[in-house]
Amino acid sequence: MAVRSEPRWFKSSYSGGSGTECVECAHALDGALVRDSKNANGPVVAVRAHAWQAFIRALRTAKPEC
Repeated sequence: MAVRSEPRWFKSSYSGGSGTECVECAHALDGALVRDSKNANGPVVAVRAHAWQAFIRALRTAKPEC
């Protein structure tokens, strides 16, 4: 049986860094994992690679509403 390593969680470079971050992400074999940074033992959302890539593309092309 293969040993699975723990995910390496990271916060966005846009996060405040003052404990106010709302999400952390980790790379997975077929996509990404997302969790609440203030509740590391809470639920984790797994997102498939194609959906994650579409999400990131949309963020990069989105125009700020401000």
